Amino acid sequence: MKKFKMILILLLAFIVLAACSETEETNPESAKESESNTEEEMDGMDHSDMNMSGSDEVPEGLQEASNPTYPEGSQAIIKADHMEGMNGAEATITGAYDTTVYTISYTPTNGGQKVTDHKWVIHEELENPSDEPLETGDEAIVNADHMEGMDGATAEIDSATKTTVYMVDFELTTSGEKVTNHKWLTEDEFTPAE
Repeated sequence: MKKFKMILILLLAFIVLAACSETEETNPESAKESESNTEEEMDGMDHSDMNMSGSDEVPEGLQEASNPTYPEGSQAIIKADHMEGMNGAEATITGAYDTTVYTISYTPTNGGQKVTDHKWVIHEELENPSDEPLETGDEAIVNADHMEGMDGATAEIDSATKTTVYMVDFELTTSGEKVTNHKWLTEDEFTPAE
């Protein structure tokens, strides 16, 4: 019986020490994740859950731009920092569309923290979009999954602009990772490629 108690005490001590050791190893990772998330907060937005690449499918009713500044197949330099490694990347335009583009604030459906001034969601990515663009302060349901927890979220419109939006392919300047069919960039977020 004494032997059994001694084994049990040693086993419990081992479990407690293992749990403490695991916590110590996990905490540095949490700190690294926190640092990484801070680096990925651009323009007040945390894009750590952003789906950088997407399909080449576009929402129903979205109209191709009749005379875009950057036509499909052309190159342009990105001057936007929606995510780390985007600013300064050379992009190939894979689509150009005329629409109303919104910055939105919403609480993710997966229970994450509120996202403010997210760039960009287009009019055709809203649930049952009306013929008329929404205005600042209006609310709408988002039917887009640019970020985890976005699809189905109720969003408040922070700004609305009628413009040409672009879908692009590019490589992150930080890692060289290829991003395909990234949605969306606006015309003023490019400069001509040299």
